[in-house]
Amino acid sequence: MKAGIGDSGLGIGNSGDPVMPDASAELPAVDESPIPNPESRPFLNLIYGGTFDPIHNGHLAIARAARDAFGVPVRLMPAADPPHRDAPGADARQRCEMLALAIDGEAGLLLDQHELQRALARPGVASYSIDTVRELLDAAHLVVADRAGSGWERALPAELAQAVAGRWAASPQALAGAPGGLLWCLRQPLRSESASQVRARIAAGGDWAALVPAAVADYIRAAGLYAAAPAAPRAG
Repeated sequence: MKAGIGDSGLGIGNSGDPVMPDASAELPAVDESPIPNPESRPFLNLIYGGTFDPIHNGHLAIARAARDAFGVPVRLMPAADPPHRDAPGADARQRCEMLALAIDGEAGLLLDQHELQRALARPGVASYSIDTVRELLDAAHLVVADRAGSGWERALPAELAQAVAGRWAASPQALAGAPGGLLWCLRQPLRSESASQVRARIAAGGDWAALVPAAVADYIRAAGLYAAAPAAPRAG
């Protein structure tokens, strides 16, 4: 059975092991971390998808909370170039390298390059999360990574609210025992960080380093990522 996490949610489903593409020299190789509880059977594969542009402490809080709730490793899967938003400020290799630095030595958090490898194999083709679901999962659950005070339950369109009514599970174990179609709300510690906030603070010359892991902050500085573009000289 599998699971997946995005910035706003997780998905879980029955499917067996993911079909992972061949390693590419274009992306960094990363060793897998051990399962947090070696005695637990990894009957779920939990995938956390996102642009991670850059990965920050809020991302890590969600990943850790999901890992601990389900008792299985979390595979952090960076997106390619999402078609519904502007191109990421860091390229695929840089985002992978930052993510690898962020989870280095962190038990149960793994780097999964599936979407980026697919983009390399299919240049110019838009990358959608649903493509990953179809490739890796026969059926899926959804786990919403709740942000305290967000009020997302009240903002659901009527049609969507009707579609999810009666599908909320009481525990992670309930999802593990069903083939798909359930939802569960992950209540992780409240964090205020966002990738857009990190990028904006860097561009504005503000304080930002505390929002990301120290190794990621060092990488951003060394690579000069997200810095504001120099002002164009005035004519005349």
